[in-house]
Amino acid sequence: QVQLVESGGGLVQPGGSLRLSCTASGFTFRSYAMTWCRQAPGKERELVAAISSTGGSRNYADSVKGRFTISRDNAKNTVYLEMNSLKPEGTAAYYCNTLYRSTRYWGPGTQVTVSS
Repeated sequence: QVQLVESGGGLVQPGGSLRLSCTASGFTFRSYAMTWCRQAPGKERELVAAISSTGGSRNYADSVKGRFTISRDNAKNTVYLEMNSLKPEGTAAYYCNTLYRSTRYWGPGTQVTVSS
């Protein structure tokens, strides 16, 4: 079955950096677009970044443009989210997800806390 597992979250100071990873299994990873979303306490889940199956197309939320970079390694079945210049409002649980055969699958998430 489809499984997505995120890692790399943690506590970071404002202005710091983190690199999140999401390793996938159970489907042909190289054929599917991947997305990172986040959900802060008391807020709705929001799209952060998306990448096409080949990595040739990438999209970002306005709030992270210029600071976050999404990438993928299809040989490793892994998608990444490089986060720089982190702000306190970036504190959230971060989830990777994909739409596979009309069903959206999510990982359990990884917590990112931006605080001094």
